[in-house]
Amino acid sequence: MILVAGGTGRLGSLVRSQLSGSGHPVRVLSRHGTGSGTGTGTDTVIGDVRDPQSLQRAFDGVRTVVSAVTGMAGTDGSSPGSVDRDGNANLVEAARNSGATVVLVSIVGVRADHPMELFRAKWAAEQNLLASGVPWTIVRATAFAETWRDVLAEVGGHSGRDRVLGRGQNPVNFVCVADVASAVVRAAVDPTLRGHVVEVAGPENLSLLELSRRLGQAIQPPAHVPRAALRAMAFLARPVSPTRARLARAALVMDTADMRADPAPGHAAYPWLPETRVGGQSVQS
Repeated sequence: MILVAGGTGRLGSLVRSQLSGSGHPVRVLSRHGTGSGTGTGTDTVIGDVRDPQSLQRAFDGVRTVVSAVTGMAGTDGSSPGSVDRDGNANLVEAARNSGATVVLVSIVGVRADHPMELFRAKWAAEQNLLASGVPWTIVRATAFAETWRDVLAEVGGHSGRDRVLGRGQNPVNFVCVADVASAVVRAAVDPTLRGHVVEVAGPENLSLLELSRRLGQAIQPPAHVPRAALRAMAFLARPVSPTRARLARAALVMDTADMRADPAPGHAAYPWLPETRVGGQSVQS
């Protein structure tokens, strides 16, 4: 049995679908028991990675757990600290108690002093997993193109225009989430990948303006949220809407930090990795 934590999210639902479609028994760990991760061929268990007690039944008979959870945009008080760091620590402890392998989804470029909270939380999750003694595979990915496409549209609201956060000119490596899902599925079922860190990056580094042109559905050219407005939101929204403040801080990092990545080393090490252009076709023959 393969347990997919976060199996109703954008990545987790694809992982669940690919695994069950290949005949693997799959169980979805979900806080609500609904969403795109549930369906034919899967078992769903209600649980929350923030609550260690709720994980006990989920791990019954599980040999591998895939962690596709994130608290980056949580609306119920969740955060990268409570989910990506502490929640993953709870999953690792449950895996250790049950003798399961862990496949952890992380981020390319994680480090302890990264300016983005999510990156720091994922780094802590990696370090905890490496020290746990649990068999592991880590799959690191760059920014999901589809997620940021939705962010641009949602910030634009009913205006009919994407709204780019900041200047939108900083190159960022975006990856198609389906490519990441394929890598995670391979990591879950291939025992030769234990002890490996698999990095999945897209073939191009694109600015948010370029991403909007590739994937945006708005008819008019995108508008902008100035950096000054993002700085104000990051400070003023923190007491009343921590999620909005967190996303504003993340947007400032995306607009100013080096977010590029080179997919070549990953493909050299793992030639089976898919490589799809954002809004286009596979670059592989």
